[in-house]
Amino acid sequence: MIARMRNYLGPTRLRLIFFLLAGTGLMSLFLNASGGDAEQVAELQTALLLIFIVGFVLIIASRAERYNQIRLLIVLAPSFVAFIIGLFVIPDLLPPLLGAALGWVVASAFLVRDTRRAEYKMAVKHLRRNEYAEAVKMMDSLIKLEPDNEEHYRFRAVILRIWGKPGRAKRDYVKVTELNPDSAGAYNDLAEVHLQMGEFEEALNAAMKAHELSSNDWVTAYNLGMIEDRLHHPDESIRYLQLALEHDVPDARHRLLIHFYLARAYVRKGELDAAEQAVSELKAHKQALKDWRKILDSEQSVTLRQVLGADIEAARALIEDELELAALS
Repeated sequence: MIARMRNYLGPTRLRLIFFLLAGTGLMSLFLNASGGDAEQVAELQTALLLIFIVGFVLIIASRAERYNQIRLLIVLAPSFVAFIIGLFVIPDLLPPLLGAALGWVVASAFLVRDTRRAEYKMAVKHLRRNEYAEAVKMMDSLIKLEPDNEEHYRFRAVILRIWGKPGRAKRDYVKVTELNPDSAGAYNDLAEVHLQMGEFEEALNAAMKAHELSSNDWVTAYNLGMIEDRLHHPDESIRYLQLALEHDVPDARHRLLIHFYLARAYVRKGELDAAEQAVSELKAHKQALKDWRKILDSEQSVTLRQVLGADIEAARALIEDELELAALS
């Protein structure tokens, strides 16, 4: 559960939630121990609870797309105002105000429900049937209705990459970075499509921007390490790959590739002992090869096969002692 939250929210947001919980909790304990007026203590503890709830919601909402942030604001803001008025301004009216607040949450959640889900479901259905043109058309219609919604461009870009049209996907990812220039994920996506097209310098620039925006994210460091590997920059590749490992890469598949790239970087530097150690770590992740095979066998994994297929095959050959270290250079 915690690992899933960390993957979704990122380490920075997870730490903010922890500090928020610890701070409000400690202040509440301090109020209990202070021996002050019971009614006043109860009001202050209620305020602390409110601070935690609002802070928690804001932290979670910061991870959501803008469209959903607006929906959340419409649903929660009036209820929050009613609660504050009932708690601190007109306490005698707190029960009916709480009832009104709850009623607004239920009603507004229905009124502002996400009507785009049908279009996304249809696009996914076309995608599963390999009907890429139809899937793109579904997203085209959404983009016409909501031209400033970054998620529409992002999802259309995914379809285009699977369809084998990275140039069009690149334009969509560029649009996402224009709509949300502070999104590390947008620059990561752009770096990946540059990598798919063999545009390594452009991929490096986009990945560097992503890392600047989210330096504590293992994904940004991993992507940089992989791109530096393509550019035959072993020192830089080792630095970023080790940084990725320090940030707790959650799945064995990516840890396997990290140790493979580390082995290749050390071979290029002539540090064979370190390369052997990386191969030992690589062999410890042997089971992850099965996961990669399942993924790459999919009809919709053309992009991944183009970018990672040769590396995964070389990793397999190293694990099974079919490839000499010297061949990695």
